[in-house]
Amino acid sequence: MSVPTDRFDELADRIEAARRAVRTAASQSEAELHAKVDEARKKADADAAELGVRARATADEAHWDRIQSDWENHRQSVRRRIDQAKAQEDLEAAELRAEWTEADARDAVDFAANAIDEATYAMLDAIQASKDVEVRMDAVT
Repeated sequence: MSVPTDRFDELADRIEAARRAVRTAASQSEAELHAKVDEARKKADADAAELGVRARATADEAHWDRIQSDWENHRQSVRRRIDQAKAQEDLEAAELRAEWTEADARDAVDFAANAIDEATYAMLDAIQASKDVEVRMDAVT
């Protein structure tokens, strides 16, 4: 038995791409930034949909379904709040939207960091479980 660790490499690549996108955003024009925000939202929606499909494919793990559902509910709530705030044109609404989105960004990063910690634990535990199988198989033979 072997645990595929290439998903961690893919995760590191995605983190690096996100880091570059965030760092370059400050120097982009409003039009460029608007396009990047729309692109990022579409990608996040597509990734969430794919995650939902994978979660349903392994429906025997109900706790992951619940986590996915909670995350989707949170995402939709944040999106609704952002869309409502964008519809408002006044300065007060724009300032409030900036505060909300900054807080949402911090929370999303904190959530992602914890997800990485959980993924690390799960991968290490899976590797250990595979090693345990090997040890027991060697003991039997």
